Amino acid sequence: MNSGVRMVTRSRSRVSRIASEGCGEELAPREAAAEGRKSRRPVKHPQKTQKVHVAYEASNGEKGEADEALKVPVWEPQNWQQQLANIRIMRSKKDAPVDQLGAEHCYDASAPPKVRRYQVLLSLMLSSQTKDQVTAGAMQRLRARGLTVESILQMDDDMLGRLIYPVGFWRNKVKFIKQTTTILQQRYEGDIPASVAELVALPGVGPKMAHLAMAVAWGTISGIAVDTHVHRIANRLRWTKKVTKSPEETRTALEEWLPRALWSEINGLLVGFGQQTCLPVHPRCQTCLNQALCPAARDF
Repeated sequence: MNSGVRMVTRSRSRVSRIASEGCGEELAPREAAAEGRKSRRPVKHPQKTQKVHVAYEASNGEKGEADEALKVPVWEPQNWQQQLANIRIMRSKKDAPVDQLGAEHCYDASAPPKVRRYQVLLSLMLSSQTKDQVTAGAMQRLRARGLTVESILQMDDDMLGRLIYPVGFWRNKVKFIKQTTTILQQRYEGDIPASVAELVALPGVGPKMAHLAMAVAWGTISGIAVDTHVHRIANRLRWTKKVTKSPEETRTALEEWLPRALWSEINGLLVGFGQQTCLPVHPRCQTCLNQALCPAARDF
């Protein structure tokens, strides 16, 4: 009797050992039956899983197939690279008025940094609706009297008007220059702001002036400077997805597709092109390398 008990004990111990060690040995019939009684429980059938397609970013710089579906095609104008290359060829001599008399040429390079930046801003304010030759003449007369924040604030409006005449809207510009200069002295210690938002908040300063001021005065490319020349040419070449009605609308449209590396070049390039070839009235299409590529050429 005692020996039987010992056998059962040893068998149970062996079963436990086999289960724990995962051994592949077969159980004795009696032991198997006992184990079967213990394991009689409802069997849960695994549920079918649904495949879910997940977009992911592949490692090691490799692109997964799902990435291709996530790409959004970026619109760009037809033949724009060839058109740009042709304009560069036509502008290779750099002999347009903007090349010699633009804002980056009107300040005193020997003046202190604050004064240089102030002179850049004033030249841009004067240039609105004004030819570069007229702006350069006004800046030359102002600089002859010492063009600084202090000198402008000490100058009466009548004298300032006579010095800047005949720039376009010169009376309004006298008022704007005085107001802006006062703000610069009170809020910026005689310097000009270093952001587009602060620049356009100044009286008489628009987006084009602000972006050019950032580029010329601060050396920062904040956006594309679009004036009437750039606005006109961009629409003639169909460089905008739809016809734009203002320079600011054109700027937004260009910045959506034009590579950022070209933003600093495009203003001077197109302004000079507009001054010499793609004129507002009677453009010189016959001498333009883009005649066959320009959608507007057939209209002239």
